[in-house]
Amino acid sequence: MIKSSLIILMLLWASISFAQNDSIVIPVDEGSTLSERQIEEDLSKKYTGEDFNYDIKTGESSNLLARFIRWLLNSLGDIFGLDISPQTLLILEYIIYALMGALVIFLLIRVFVNEKFNAIFTKKAKSIVDIDLSEQHIESLDLDAMMNDALKNKDYRLAVRYQFLRILKLLSQKNLIEWHFEKTNADYEREIKHGNLQAAFKNASYLYENIWYGEQPIDEAGYAKASSRFSTLNNLIQR
Repeated sequence: MIKSSLIILMLLWASISFAQNDSIVIPVDEGSTLSERQIEEDLSKKYTGEDFNYDIKTGESSNLLARFIRWLLNSLGDIFGLDISPQTLLILEYIIYALMGALVIFLLIRVFVNEKFNAIFTKKAKSIVDIDLSEQHIESLDLDAMMNDALKNKDYRLAVRYQFLRILKLLSQKNLIEWHFEKTNADYEREIKHGNLQAAFKNASYLYENIWYGEQPIDEAGYAKASSRFSTLNNLIQR
């Protein structure tokens, strides 16, 4: 029993001695002094510019279009000697995006709606309902009454249309053309055999197509000039 106790005591003493020899002693530097460092007053001025602005995406973090716009604006700034700040570049970039979006909307409206952009936001004056030539023969229409109604409503474009249809109706009655709603004015022009009449019809059809299909605005004075052209052609047909 005494022998066992001595062995245990010897093992404890050996482990304590090993632990004391294996510990790391931290040296204490009693000769050094600590000094407080001051932040430079012009630090905010020193670290300015796009490289230190982390709110704006540049390089690979921005898309190709954004990089092109930024390059273009910076190039214009260099050409005109302007120092464009990153915030101004960002605003200009958003403005360009807005203009591009407006352009896309404009093109979609023109393609799918097929009318002028300003007509979407302005109230059109109510005009006389136009006739459907695919359902009615031109010789059965009272074009004089329709033209007078259009003039009363100051719808001069529609009055020009009825003026031209009167010409086609008269040519059909004189057997100078064979009218059909699917024919074009060029078709009728080829059917007219008289040289002077053919030339006069060509000029009248050109005027009509620009006013009606080209949606050219026309006032009372403009209608008077167009009407005189149709009257001259009407007299040639009557001969």
